[in-house]
Amino acid sequence: MLEIQRIRNEEEAIIEGLKKRHFDARPIVEEVLSVDEQWRAKKGALEKTASQMNQISKQIGILFGQGKQEEANKAKAQTADLKAQESALKVEVDELDKKIINLMYQLPNVPNALVKSGGSELDNEIIEEFGEMPVFGFRALPHWEITDKFNLIDFELGVKITGAGFPVYKGKGAKLQRALISFFLDEADKAGYEEYIPPLVVNEASGYGTGQLPDKEGQMYYIQEDDLYLIPTAEVPLTNIYRNVMLPDENFSIKLTGFTPCFRREAGSYGKDVRGLNRLHQFDKVEIVRIEHPSNSDKALNEMIGHVKGLLEKLGLQYRVLRLCGGDTGFAASMTYDFEVYSAAQEKWLEVSSISRFDTFQSTRLKLRFKNTDKKSQLCHTLNGSALALPRIVAALLENHQTEEGVNIPEALHKFTGFEKI
Repeated sequence: MLEIQRIRNEEEAIIEGLKKRHFDARPIVEEVLSVDEQWRAKKGALEKTASQMNQISKQIGILFGQGKQEEANKAKAQTADLKAQESALKVEVDELDKKIINLMYQLPNVPNALVKSGGSELDNEIIEEFGEMPVFGFRALPHWEITDKFNLIDFELGVKITGAGFPVYKGKGAKLQRALISFFLDEADKAGYEEYIPPLVVNEASGYGTGQLPDKEGQMYYIQEDDLYLIPTAEVPLTNIYRNVMLPDENFSIKLTGFTPCFRREAGSYGKDVRGLNRLHQFDKVEIVRIEHPSNSDKALNEMIGHVKGLLEKLGLQYRVLRLCGGDTGFAASMTYDFEVYSAAQEKWLEVSSISRFDTFQSTRLKLRFKNTDKKSQLCHTLNGSALALPRIVAALLENHQTEEGVNIPEALHKFTGFEKI
């Protein structure tokens, strides 16, 4: 959520910045400022009423002490009237406050200066490419044919048990999945991230804290009886560990990681783009999260990008890095870098990771702050990324490391899988 003070001070800059998303923010921003003006007027009246009540209350004690009972009783009656006014003003202030927040929930984050304007993924910028696309001297199989051939994943069994988008991993397919999780967590540990095993369900406050609510409410699985949501990513519980936290000073750089299953309702049901592991309702992912001083946000982002590069290179996968345009950048992010791996079998790029910085957008909602050198409260910056999401990594490994006899397992995974080839 954008800070109200920033909206007051940078009205035109925010409106102009959000045009990069092809988002017309003017009507909402103007309404926010109009309601904010009303709120400040009512807040001022409330404070004035409270001050008058305090002054009169002091006079009442003095008057009673001086034996001026009639004047004291008149002052008490005046206090009763002021209490009624105060009560009415409190209701108005609260209602206006809620109205401002609900309006501000509709405003996405302002894109970073490096982010170019654009309406879709077609406008994303390729920043870097590493490695060469695999070339095969035989008909390369897509991963769903490989998993069927070697009995690694049963998609139909998942449909029987639950429905489309819930595959069943088995045998070496399950072991490969477990090996990747262990590899990613070990690499995060080496990079200084503290490992957590968070809950897989969160309350509404947590969903609002990281920006999934209300923006992605329809994409999350909701448990109505308990008013809880299944997590779409470990970002939500990990970041909310620091909701309503005041860090004692500015000497901090917090790095968290966690493996969780993730649940998303928005996965499609038809066509080659959602076949096999390309898009699922349930999948496994190792997430990395950073909470940083604003001055360290750039450095942290670059370190996270470097971390994901290292993972892909150790897995022997070529990749490209894209900086997303305004229209393709997530609601809460100010800037996002996507990693894609090319599948020669599917003849398409597969997104395998997103690294995003949110600046103060999440911390405003979370009330996540620190004390600066002047002992004043200041908002932290938050960042997160996939390191990595497993479905498309598994697809890329199977497709790009395939031979006519089977699939070669990258050396980095041998100690985790216990086998070198499928």
